Amino acid sequence: MAVPKRRKGRAKVNSRRSSHSISAIKSQECPQCHEPKLPHHVCSTCGYYDGKEIIEIEK
Repeated sequence: MAVPKRRKGRAKVNSRRSSHSISAIKSQECPQCHEPKLPHHVCSTCGYYDGKEIIEIEK
């Protein structure tokens, strides 16, 4: 059975865990309806992306 030869130090373990933190979801303002939306995604309220209507949404 494989067993580590030496114990990992705190610095090695903590540097590996540095990316474990949770960050808030980034959002942008839609240029059409000014609602928050995810970057590089179609706006869920108006259906526009890059100035073009992608999804037809009933109002």
